[in-house]
Amino acid sequence: MTQTHDSDDGPTDTTHSTDVDLEIDAASERDPLFARIPRRDFMKAGMAAGAVGAMGSLAGCTGILDRDGSVSIDDVDTDVAPGDLDEYYAFLSGGHSGEVRVYGVPSMRQLMRIPVFSKESARGYGYDDETRELLEESGGYTWGDVHHPRVSQTDNEYDGRWLFVNDKANGRLARIDLTYFETDAIVDLPNQQGTHGACALMPDTKYIFGVGEFRVPMPNDGRDLDDPEEYTSVLSAVDPETMNPVFDVLVDGNMDNADSGKDGRWFFGTCYNSEEAVTESEMTRSDTDYVQAFDIPAIEDAVENGDYEEIDGVPVVDGTKDSSLNGGDSPIVHYIDVPSNPHGVTVTPDGSYAIASGKLDNTCSVIDIARLDEVDDLTDAIVGQPELGMGPLHTRYDDRGHAYTSLFIDSQVVKWDIERAVDSEPGSDEAVVDRIDVHYSPGHLNTSQSYTADPRGDWLISLNKHSMDRFLPVGPTFPVNDQLIYIGDDEEGMQLVKDTPGHPEPHDATIVHRDNIEPASIYDPDDLELDPIGLDETGIEREDGRVHVKMYNQRNHFGHDTVTVEEGDEVTITTTNIESAENIVHSLAIPQYDINVKTAPQETREVTFTADKPGVYWMYCAYFCSALHLEMRSRLLVEPTED
Repeated sequence: MTQTHDSDDGPTDTTHSTDVDLEIDAASERDPLFARIPRRDFMKAGMAAGAVGAMGSLAGCTGILDRDGSVSIDDVDTDVAPGDLDEYYAFLSGGHSGEVRVYGVPSMRQLMRIPVFSKESARGYGYDDETRELLEESGGYTWGDVHHPRVSQTDNEYDGRWLFVNDKANGRLARIDLTYFETDAIVDLPNQQGTHGACALMPDTKYIFGVGEFRVPMPNDGRDLDDPEEYTSVLSAVDPETMNPVFDVLVDGNMDNADSGKDGRWFFGTCYNSEEAVTESEMTRSDTDYVQAFDIPAIEDAVENGDYEEIDGVPVVDGTKDSSLNGGDSPIVHYIDVPSNPHGVTVTPDGSYAIASGKLDNTCSVIDIARLDEVDDLTDAIVGQPELGMGPLHTRYDDRGHAYTSLFIDSQVVKWDIERAVDSEPGSDEAVVDRIDVHYSPGHLNTSQSYTADPRGDWLISLNKHSMDRFLPVGPTFPVNDQLIYIGDDEEGMQLVKDTPGHPEPHDATIVHRDNIEPASIYDPDDLELDPIGLDETGIEREDGRVHVKMYNQRNHFGHDTVTVEEGDEVTITTTNIESAENIVHSLAIPQYDINVKTAPQETREVTFTADKPGVYWMYCAYFCSALHLEMRSRLLVEPTED
């Protein structure tokens, strides 16, 4: 049978035949995802995708709920005219670039890239003494993999103070100051490999949790190298003020993604590889894995009572299933059986449910948080398991009782009603309200203000792993595709608004209303570690082979026309941009010494280097700051030492 349907890219032929069955059988031998999906469900999902392409969405035939607050896209400005401002900031993971991308929504214009785990010359990040030391003291790695940007909250509302991100590659967490949109702290988690998450404990960002994914011996000092039964992973709690580790919790299996409850007690993580294996085939043998529910006050009590082992300077609490702390009626970690290899987990805005996505199962598991203290069998706390489609990964929310889940295999976002899922039979698709095709293979998605107690329910960004046929070709490594979808009209359904190419590889985003963030346009010198250099404070100090150059910079000159040092001198330059006007940025560039230090208005930076190359080197401003930009330069004279 051949079925033809129209998609956004024109007619497509979908052939259901013996050949296709053979392809599925072959795929199931390679990929456990296909092996977990019954063929009838695979075919049903394929036909459903065709129906979606033909009808545009399922909105007209699935009985969309008639809820208050729905707004037609005709009443929403989807384009932001030149000179107008966006309503939202979107902070998107930069993946392998080690940075955070900042978009405006709904324009999807890229506003800024914030370097975090990798050097970036235009911002001077990693080139001045302070940020170079920040990178060196947090492990000295040359790259990082940013996954999950999370904005700090007060009373379950974004407070615009900090943005936290994780480094999946190297086991680190970082903090970005949202007053200046700059990274100001990084911590290398000593007992963790593969930090897959940067999630805060709500309602007031008491801790930032690094969710450890990779299992290793504890401590990882050469012991138990080839004994996977002795490996473990940890949840790491970090103080957001000091960015120092507070405690770790040992767990069974590999942790994946996590989210906080709303009342300061519960923190939830998904766990795959309950088999505690080391190969793909072994990691997918079991029919179930876990959602882990961490009772944070109980863990704090264990630390207070000394029920921990100190490893690499951090109190490590045993939260594994067989731990004595998990015996009795008040375990510190609840292990809730869910279908195999769950991926994302998030808590609903009202704090009632934790919803875990199946990944290798077509369902999401809806966990009633209040029942965790009431049931003898924790599976009885699972009050809904709607069937959504193939490859559910992550779930976010609107303000009208809907959840939105990405379907990696179906290349769709599915919208479903949470309470209807609770009222339906497990495995039923009655809760599904709408579907929309995305292009292609979505991982994370996020909706405006979704992690707070008060989501807006207007915009959704789907961060898609692939973009085939969406943009001009740029060689074998394709751009990814961040797609903006309007979700505010329950009658018309989800509507694709924009495609936006991005650098590989995307993971997650946080969409924050502009009223929640108040960036500075000029530095407050009191916020900086260094004392500013004013017009009358320039000078060159020499002592025992060390030279300290104090100077300012402004349009169109530096505080010194010439700086003379001797070969072998250790030279420190402290420079202040004394401009008081917004957006007049300067830099101190000395390329032969690998220096490019940016200074925005009223900012002071310092750089230290060894003058080991005799000669004349021009110090110049690398920002086009005025009509006489090219004349803004000074000479560095390095006198050779006598033989």
